[in-house]
Amino acid sequence: MVDDMVIVGGLAPALLVDQVDLPEGAQPHVGTVDLDIGISLALLEDERYRRLTSRLRDAGFAPDVNEDGRTTRQRWTIRGPAGRATVDFLVPPGREDDRGGTIRSIESDFAAVIAPGLRLAFQDRISVRMSGTTIMGESAVRDILVCGPAAFIVMKALAFAGRGENKDAYDLFYVARNAGRGAQDPAGILAPLATEPECREAIGVIRRDFTDLDALGPRRVAEFLLGRPDESVQAEVAGFMRRLIG
Repeated sequence: MVDDMVIVGGLAPALLVDQVDLPEGAQPHVGTVDLDIGISLALLEDERYRRLTSRLRDAGFAPDVNEDGRTTRQRWTIRGPAGRATVDFLVPPGREDDRGGTIRSIESDFAAVIAPGLRLAFQDRISVRMSGTTIMGESAVRDILVCGPAAFIVMKALAFAGRGENKDAYDLFYVARNAGRGAQDPAGILAPLATEPECREAIGVIRRDFTDLDALGPRRVAEFLLGRPDESVQAEVAGFMRRLIG
C-alpha cells in the first residue's frame, strides 16, 4: 500500500531541497503545517483504500470539519500532545468528467481532491528519510515517498492555472530554482517528464504566467514573500522560469 501513496503539495519543497545545505543564494522554505498525500487509482480500483481508512481510524484520525461545521471527507485530522495535524488526500483524474479541484467520493466518510498531473508523481518520485517526533510525542524514523522535482513543478503549474494562489507560485519557483541541478541546468529538471501531455501543458502555463516580469507568477511570488510587488524578485523569477522551459 505504501507504493500507492506519495507526498505532494506544500511540504514537498522542504523535502526535495536540502534545508541544511541550501544551494547558493537560496533561503529556507517557509514550510507548511498541511500534509497532502496523493493516492493512486490502483488503490481505489482494488478497494485497498479500505485498509488505509481502517489504519487512519485506528491511529485516531477522523474526517475534519470546516468552519461551517460540515464534514470535509477529503481532509482527516488528529490531535495529540504536540498539537493538531491534518492530511488532505488527492487522486489523479480517472474519469472523463473528472475536473481538477473537485471531490471524488470514495466512501461515506472518505474522499479525495482531483489533482491534474498527480499520476506523474508515481513516475517521478524519490525516497526521503525523515526523523523526528510524532504528534503523539514518539520518536520515529521512516522512509517516505515524495514526488520528484519534475512532477512537483508540473502539478504546481497546473494548480496555479486553476486557482492562481500566491503560495502555489512561490512553491513552484522554489523547487524550480533550488532542486537538483536547477541552478546549473534548470531545463534539465523537466526532462524526465518532457514527453508527457501534462508536462507540455504545464510548460504552456509557465510560459504564459511566469516568463514576463509583470506576469501573474512573478508578481504573486513577490506578493507571497514581501506582501507587495518587487521588481528584483519578479525579474529573478521571470528570468529563471524562462531558462526552465528553454
